[in-house]
Amino acid sequence: MRQIVEFQPSLAALVCIDMQEEHRRDQRVLAVDFDATLANVARLQTAARAAGFPIYHFAYIVDVGAGTTRKHHPRTADGKSAFSDKDDPNSTICPEVAPLENEPLIIKTEASAFGAGFGEDLKQRGIEWLVVCGVWTEACIDASVKDALKRDFRVVLVKDACGSGSVAMHQIGILNLANRLYGGAVVDTAAACSLMSGEIVEGWTPETPVPIRYDYETAAAIYESL
Repeated sequence: MRQIVEFQPSLAALVCIDMQEEHRRDQRVLAVDFDATLANVARLQTAARAAGFPIYHFAYIVDVGAGTTRKHHPRTADGKSAFSDKDDPNSTICPEVAPLENEPLIIKTEASAFGAGFGEDLKQRGIEWLVVCGVWTEACIDASVKDALKRDFRVVLVKDACGSGSVAMHQIGILNLANRLYGGAVVDTAAACSLMSGEIVEGWTPETPVPIRYDYETAAAIYESL
């Protein structure tokens, strides 16, 4: 259901996940409507910087020779990673949403943004809320949000600042997270920007366990209503 959402700006951070060039240039991993996602992430970053929010940037980078790469990770004929290879220029963050000098870029080797001390750093800074955006919704966003919830963070999931390989994949990814986003909320970019500026907004939050029951015919309409 839709409820009032508010937080103290000093207790929140913006998390931007895997906004890499490959998602608009590499046919194997294109994200649908990625330019729109980029524009919305840029809006969130502008609002966060104006409000003094810390911003954490993440990039999924694969080094097939590293011990962190799984045995059955997909590879090309020349042995390189089939996506996000460490030597591929398309693995870099898109310039429109690249980190500024004082903003960390954290390299991750798995879906979730949590690892390498990230959660501990947030706790040390007194962060309680995470405003989350990026790609892909049903993969790295899903894993990161679930890990955040497991660590007792409250998540504001910005639905139109996330993206995936198709509209259906993205929308269903958001719906599945919305069903279990206890303590957090789903909002759009405009609401998230207002929230980071200290305003009170409306967001969708689950009032009961797994409240959304969708099918092929209803998923898109329910997504729009969040």
